[in-house]
Amino acid sequence: MAYSCKSLLLLSFLILYGSLPLSQSNQFCDAGVGYTESTCGFPSTSSSKLLIKGGTVLNAHNQEVADVYVEDGIIVAVRPNIKQVDEDVTLLDATGKYVMPGGIDPHTHLAMEFMGTETIDDFFSGQAAALAGGTTMHIDFVIPVGGSLVAGFEAYKKKAKKSCMNYGFHMAITKWDESVSREMEIMVKEKGINSFKFFMAYKGSLMISDELLLQGFKRCKSLGALAMVHAENGDAVFEGQNRMIDLGITGPEGHALSRPPVLEGEATARAIRLAKFVNTPLYVVHVMSIDAMEEISKARKSGQKVVGEPVVSGLVLNDSGLWNPDFITAAKYVMSPPIREAGHDKALQAALSTGVLQLVGTDHCTFNSTQKAFGIDDFRKIPNGVNGIEERMHLVWDTMVESGQISVTDFVRITSTECARIFNIYPRKGAILVGSDADIIIFNPNSSFEISARTHHSRTDTNVYDGRKGKGKVEVTIVGGRVAWQDDELKVAPGSGKYIEMPPFNYLFDGIDKADAKYLSSLQAPVKRFSAS
Repeated sequence: MAYSCKSLLLLSFLILYGSLPLSQSNQFCDAGVGYTESTCGFPSTSSSKLLIKGGTVLNAHNQEVADVYVEDGIIVAVRPNIKQVDEDVTLLDATGKYVMPGGIDPHTHLAMEFMGTETIDDFFSGQAAALAGGTTMHIDFVIPVGGSLVAGFEAYKKKAKKSCMNYGFHMAITKWDESVSREMEIMVKEKGINSFKFFMAYKGSLMISDELLLQGFKRCKSLGALAMVHAENGDAVFEGQNRMIDLGITGPEGHALSRPPVLEGEATARAIRLAKFVNTPLYVVHVMSIDAMEEISKARKSGQKVVGEPVVSGLVLNDSGLWNPDFITAAKYVMSPPIREAGHDKALQAALSTGVLQLVGTDHCTFNSTQKAFGIDDFRKIPNGVNGIEERMHLVWDTMVESGQISVTDFVRITSTECARIFNIYPRKGAILVGSDADIIIFNPNSSFEISARTHHSRTDTNVYDGRKGKGKVEVTIVGGRVAWQDDELKVAPGSGKYIEMPPFNYLFDGIDKADAKYLSSLQAPVKRFSAS
């Protein structure tokens, strides 16, 4: 049998890397394969009553030394010196530690079919990793099936049957016709989805035109749903990719070179201006560059309602890894928009600390070494995506709080509360308040963490943050009033998760109708004219 050079190269790679062991820490189910309740987590045996004693309670607006009492998944008291009355109350000592709302990750892709494969983390393994890192809810992106939003929603609900924590959905829009418009209304009014994402990149697959973008923005506005964009100029990226191939640049570095910051900045500016034309709020996902951040800053200064979401990889990494001579090391950093050269990370941190950017996501979209090898001789075929759902809380604390760039209450705001407000589930989520859901973490600021692909809880065999160390560690994660993670052990089972419906018309829509009325009254049109006799 004859093999091409390409086949031999890929075969050699798979022999070297295809049988790499999964992370040793995947005590939850051999990394999610063939799990059962007995081998991969178990129903929590903790009481429906919890008392957290002696901690410093953090909210986005204040901090106080107080106890937190929980019954049946709801916070019923937050005050000092709560006495334990019943014997069936589970007591947790938080002395010297912070008690704060569980993290909410606004941007994930679990069990997503993409670039000829599927992300390696499903709704159990990805959520297990999230719980280990102090995140108690995430919002995943539903991809339509055959253009149908309803079919896509049902497919993702089936995927999410494995879930073990809170989750919600955004919906992607990949085409436009009357059926899509009708289904958007169904998603908002019947399925609990209040946000729709439009891809300005990935030409030939997910990318949409400006015409579709305008129609989608108008429909979002009428439904009170938040329009979201992946902002890169897809046509120019396509040209950039061909340019790199023509130059003989086929490795992972070609990915970053083919889609420079100027293309992210251009698309961000275009989306912002179209949203202004329609007068609807806009959410820009994974802001990775100074170029995009500055467009958001200008728009916000002018009074436009634009939200900017950086992701952890853009805040703490630079693109040097893409030039690593080892393919698998370089390929693990491939994501879109790309991780940028040094300098963009610090600028994004500054923008986050000053309010130009509002909250932190991950774009957790993991592929293992074998999957990344699909592009071993052509960077265009490397599945795009990096990890982060487990690492986000720790890295943001170490990067932003320990450096003095933000306060501990700001940390709560950018990792939990602002996400809950934007997606209209605050104060049910994102707060330690009486009546809020008991999604809580106990965080030890004096402990430390170290990230390793061998000890993380994702199913992937690489980690873009491998070797990073820092201060601050999540010690207990509580979801719905039950301990889900403690003593480095998962305490919930697949299927125990909960879908969170998110209502439309969040606070960003306040005043939109008045602005429309003001615009109409300013037109001084139509002008009444007399016909010439």
